[in-house]
Amino acid sequence: MSQKQVQTNHAPQAIGPYSQAIVANGMVFCSGQIPLTPSGDLVTGDVEAQTHQVMKNLGAVLEAAGSSMAKVVQTTCYLADMNDFPVFNKVYAEYVKEPFPARATVQVARLPRDVRVEVACIALL
Repeated sequence: MSQKQVQTNHAPQAIGPYSQAIVANGMVFCSGQIPLTPSGDLVTGDVEAQTHQVMKNLGAVLEAAGSSMAKVVQTTCYLADMNDFPVFNKVYAEYVKEPFPARATVQVARLPRDVRVEVACIALL
């Protein structure tokens, strides 16, 4: 099985020993994105603003891999507070279309940089 690392300057750079995404066997495995701009600035504010940045970041990584949000088959979504779910879900729905990806959404105790949302995904090429 061959693997190819995906790297783009249109999304935040990895801040640890991981890749923005890996392409393997016709699929793209995207690392979780938090609401950082491509230059690394944190998007502060409510979950709506943060979710928009997260989804834009995922879109940029997918595009660099040769895929798109339309080809996402699975997402894993992490929220700091499940009370944010309705707003998160509304913004998320602006970026995914039918057939909607399979999804898991969980509340976690804490996310990097104390953000409110993180999303990882798997997509087809």
